[in-house]
Amino acid sequence: MQSKTYLTGVICVLISAILFSAKSVLVKLAYQYSVDSVTVLTLRMAFALPFFLVLLYVSHEPSKPLVRKDYWGLLAAGVVGYYGASIFDFWGMEFISASLERLILFMYPTLTVFLSALFFKTVISRQTWLAIVISYSGMMFVFVGNEQQESTHLILGSVLVFAGALAYAGYLVGSGVLIQRFGAIRFTALALSIASLCCFLQFALSHPLNTLTTLAKPVWLICAALGFFCTFLPATLLTQGIRRIGAPQSALVSAISPVITLALGAWLLDEFLTNWQIFGACLVLFGVVLISYKPTLE
Repeated sequence: MQSKTYLTGVICVLISAILFSAKSVLVKLAYQYSVDSVTVLTLRMAFALPFFLVLLYVSHEPSKPLVRKDYWGLLAAGVVGYYGASIFDFWGMEFISASLERLILFMYPTLTVFLSALFFKTVISRQTWLAIVISYSGMMFVFVGNEQQESTHLILGSVLVFAGALAYAGYLVGSGVLIQRFGAIRFTALALSIASLCCFLQFALSHPLNTLTTLAKPVWLICAALGFFCTFLPATLLTQGIRRIGAPQSALVSAISPVITLALGAWLLDEFLTNWQIFGACLVLFGVVLISYKPTLE
């Protein structure tokens, strides 16, 4: 029974990683129809939100008595964490490839380590320092090996996606206590609902509503797929996987995510990495796996 539970957890995390990996490629496909990042993100959240609200309604997770500080924390997680991470990520993808975006975003565990050390005074182990050096050395090879994009776009897009990774790392660091207070499903659904409202507000302030009537049909189909298959479904599967095999093992299984994005990018977008970039990508993957393999903080 235990081995069956473990296998089920691995399968859940693996499918989640595959679906999350497809997000970058689908976003780039949507951009080919001359639609901007705010519109794509807004439609993605609009399609995902109803599923999370249903999940919130049927959830019967126990939660602890909540105080005002908990609600402020939830608000920060939704606005700064989930919304901030998403908008920077989608904006950055207007300038860089899906493959590079996934590699930069995949470095969030290193940022989580730094933020934990900064705010919670945790000590970073030698193994973790080694993993961080390896990961960032790999990113240097990825940038140096770039031969296809203008340096201005490369830098701007990379900085934006890195800001998204930093916001997501902050979301993870701050969510630990909040999940204990609200419950995992309730917290995720509420934080995403807040982020969705932020997206809707930004769209309403920056775009006329009739913009939606001018969108090509494929954009709607892509955003619907983003909302369900690349947002709600993988988030739900990941939660179930972590429950069965734990967060460290889930991180190891999820390490396949950039590899899948590289393959999908080559297949659907004709995005190919140079030899130096492939070498750098391998270093990034190895560094992140090394961080996840054992407890990173002593």
